[in-house]
Amino acid sequence: MSGQVNVVVIGAGIGGLTAAALLQERGINTVVFEKNDYPGGSCASFSRNGYTFDAGASVFYGFSDNDRSGTLNLHTRIFRKLGVVVETVPDPVQIHYHLPKGFSIEASFDRQQFLASLAMRFPEEKDGIEKFYRELEDVYEILSSLPAGSLEDVAHLASVGGRYPLKTVMLALKTFRSMGKTARRYIRNEELLRFIDIESYSWAVQDALSTPLVNAGICLADRHHGGINYPLGGSGKIPEALCRGLEKFGGNVHYRSEVKEIVVENGEAKGVRLSNGEIVHAQAVITNATVWDTFNRMIPGSRYRVSEDRFLRAPSWFQMFLGIDARVIPAGFNVHHILVDDWKTYDSLGGTIYFSAPTILDPSLAPQGKHIIHAFVTSETTEWECHVRGSAAYRDAKQRYADSLISRTEKILPGLAEAVELKILATPQTHERYLHRHKGSYGALLKPGQNILQKPQNRTPVRNLFATGDSTFPGQGVIAVTYSGVSCASLVARKMGKPLEYL
Repeated sequence: MSGQVNVVVIGAGIGGLTAAALLQERGINTVVFEKNDYPGGSCASFSRNGYTFDAGASVFYGFSDNDRSGTLNLHTRIFRKLGVVVETVPDPVQIHYHLPKGFSIEASFDRQQFLASLAMRFPEEKDGIEKFYRELEDVYEILSSLPAGSLEDVAHLASVGGRYPLKTVMLALKTFRSMGKTARRYIRNEELLRFIDIESYSWAVQDALSTPLVNAGICLADRHHGGINYPLGGSGKIPEALCRGLEKFGGNVHYRSEVKEIVVENGEAKGVRLSNGEIVHAQAVITNATVWDTFNRMIPGSRYRVSEDRFLRAPSWFQMFLGIDARVIPAGFNVHHILVDDWKTYDSLGGTIYFSAPTILDPSLAPQGKHIIHAFVTSETTEWECHVRGSAAYRDAKQRYADSLISRTEKILPGLAEAVELKILATPQTHERYLHRHKGSYGALLKPGQNILQKPQNRTPVRNLFATGDSTFPGQGVIAVTYSGVSCASLVARKMGKPLEYL
């Protein structure tokens, strides 16, 4: 399509779709261009031989029915505003951790049960455990009372600061603290501090010292309030619902429409050029791509280039999608697991195994008598670039790596290797190819010591070019990029004279 719209969104990831749907609901003419033929990016689903797999994300916050005003339960509030429904099923355990020295613990929805389990393992740290996790509760209680909006929206900040002055000041002070340093105020046991590191690493892919306390308060406290809920039908139901909401109010997603260039004139975004040469003009452009893909690939020249070392780069993944015989899954087995063999290598590439079996919650994702398993570890394109994609050597290397993961996973699921009936494997090159992500990365991470407010926000150095997604505040994870989409929509809508109503 050629012509003029109010807003162009690059990429149908969750952040971009959230921003697009909320803007369109306000009557702001918005169009989304997506290079693939499906929405969601890494929060999508795909099917093979009767199995439906989550392409990436599988632990979901934000679906609670709690009606308190605030920044949490964003999915519930957004879908209610758009008039669409995503059916979910609650998961009583966020993650079951399997750690060195036989340390096994379930991060359950029941907060007291979780803390009691920790205190049983570390009785001398009981008081410190209570105080540390109370700090996370304090962050949650502040955030859950504040309406979501952009930190760059002066009107929003003035409104929130005027209505909640004490909480705003308290939250501002907490932005300068890290999860790890806070833990060390109360806790001395090194094994327990390692556990707090893996609690952080499970969603931030960084240790606790590198993770802002505010981010930790969102994920590690909300699991005991809003809880973890799985969308029936798979993770792809979330972007599908956002697309329905966008289209309900007159917006569109154009699939197989790759944006090759952001058109910039005199330092201002004027629209986009598609791969077929068409130019679509817009008053504002929102990019859902990584900071490197946006400024180093889609904007010609070096004026706005972002150096590789400005931020830490989140790793990519080696993923394993398995269809298995149901007999291997024992009764009472949890959906989500994390396996650490050695604390010395947990944050090395491939050191920690992430594992989920969502058919425990939603049997419709597999044929009768079968289950699906999604297991993945951190990886980098550099580990695979020695092989030509599609070659026999590449396929063999993937199979060998998958076999080693299956062997490690049999620590918690004996007999898994013999139960596998379908195996689909993906390397960082797969992420780079399908998601158009620089080196398959999942966005920019803060360096140790950087304040959370130093994370890229929604504004960019190019006028009328805005950003959302995991390169922006608050960071990685579906609920985080959803927040970035809300804040971006809030900023753009106010700029266009049609401010969002608070969710």
